Amino acid sequence: MKKQRVAIIGTVGLPAKYGGFETLTEHLVSQLSDRYDFTVYCSQKKYDVAERLTEYKGAKLEYINLEANGVQSIFYDTISILKALKNHDVLLILGVAGAWILPWVKWFTSKKIIISIDGIEWKRDKWSFAARLYLWWAEKIAVKYSHVDISDNESIQDYTAIRYKTLSKVIEYGADHTMSITPTAEDCQKYPFLLSDYAVKVCRIEPENNVEMVLEAFKNYGQLRLVMVGNWNNSAYGRELKGKYASVKNIELFDPIYNQREIDLIRGNATIYVHGHSAGGTNPSLVEAMYLGLPIMAFQVSYNKTTTENQALYFTDSSSLQTLLHQSTASTLARVSKAMKTISSLRYTWSLVAEKYSRLFQVSEEKELKTTTQNPFESIDADFLERLELGHLKNTYRFYEKR
Repeated sequence: MKKQRVAIIGTVGLPAKYGGFETLTEHLVSQLSDRYDFTVYCSQKKYDVAERLTEYKGAKLEYINLEANGVQSIFYDTISILKALKNHDVLLILGVAGAWILPWVKWFTSKKIIISIDGIEWKRDKWSFAARLYLWWAEKIAVKYSHVDISDNESIQDYTAIRYKTLSKVIEYGADHTMSITPTAEDCQKYPFLLSDYAVKVCRIEPENNVEMVLEAFKNYGQLRLVMVGNWNNSAYGRELKGKYASVKNIELFDPIYNQREIDLIRGNATIYVHGHSAGGTNPSLVEAMYLGLPIMAFQVSYNKTTTENQALYFTDSSSLQTLLHQSTASTLARVSKAMKTISSLRYTWSLVAEKYSRLFQVSEEKELKTTTQNPFESIDADFLERLELGHLKNTYRFYEKR
């Protein structure tokens, strides 16, 4: 039987060495290449000549000579979509940057469009007003002209249902690629903080991740070390924060760490994981920390509460985070740790995620997958119903009420 041909568009590429969409793509091709003929579009800018493979774990790789992020992502995704139209049945598009072209794809081709809108990207503070306006519009186009849209969190699903009157499909991220690492003597020599209690936070250094809020809380609290890993040198914001807090005695700042064992060593042996994200959906770093069984202190927004099933500890500002650090007992942290591990083991595994995507690939060829959230009777004229003179529609009494 001929394999269904699926193009994966919108990632930096494979092998994964960047972020959540790349990790998702790696696990999809790892688990599903025996069933689907995958092509992954990659940024030539991010891979040296020696790194540019033509095939990876059963998937074909094609390169676009543009950046996959920032303003160039619009052209990067657009070119990827146009190339994919020739030989693929399904376009799995991760992110909305190239959404402007989707109406033409849907009107003039038979290709099936599955799109993940990647949280509510237009709300992120890092974007200029013009970029936010484009992303706001692109999100609308992506939802309207895709055959199915994916939310990675029920709170994102609620948002799209309210704004667009359609019900997206919820597919989270997996986390069971993370590893519990027992530190060696060499590890402890490289990272002396492994020998004591410490908190950890891993994130992109962006305002909506409340980086300064967390740094300020630990600076003022002073009784627990904070280890924070992020791309400090990628922006003026990051460089300013690094200069301001690098000398604080209980704070250690590290540049991005992409080696899986090393990042899991640092995360998995922490006492607490602090998650400051205020935008997005199911964040990969959060579910990975949950799978490692870390007690979570998360910024109080619906996405984080949904991901942790309201069983983590939550803060709203620097002061409330300090209060959590001061008041959380060993038994409280143990309870949260157990809950996080249980939730992640049930919800955030790559085998489950891969099967959900596989099901979408299959049924997308059979039918339109958009489901309206609008009550069909809302569009029926009241006078029309009255003229029908249907007794059961006219009678508003309940069976137990007196006539």
